[in-house]
Amino acid sequence: MKKIFVGNLDFGATENSFRSLFEPGSVESIHLMTDRGTGRSRGFAFVEMADSGGAEKAITALNGTNLGGRALNVNEARPKVDRAGDGSRGGYSGAPRQRRVPLVN
Repeated sequence: MKKIFVGNLDFGATENSFRSLFEPGSVESIHLMTDRGTGRSRGFAFVEMADSGGAEKAITALNGTNLGGRALNVNEARPKVDRAGDGSRGGYSGAPRQRRVPLVN
């Protein structure tokens, strides 16, 4: 099985409309990434193809393809980097920023 990253998706894209692009190959699964709070698309997805040959064909055929007015960015997915051991808690470091509020007379 081979995993593909698809970026620059239209925020209105659905799994069904998206699946049809990859149908010539054997699609195992599609994970359309959404915001946990709003449920809205985050603009990217991961597609798992049954075999490497189908994945390579999909990448070649679909990278740069226009979908919903946006040029897709289609590449082989890279493994997630494990950052658990680097001491990073993510986000920004340092003291919290103070918010500037305009004075009203």
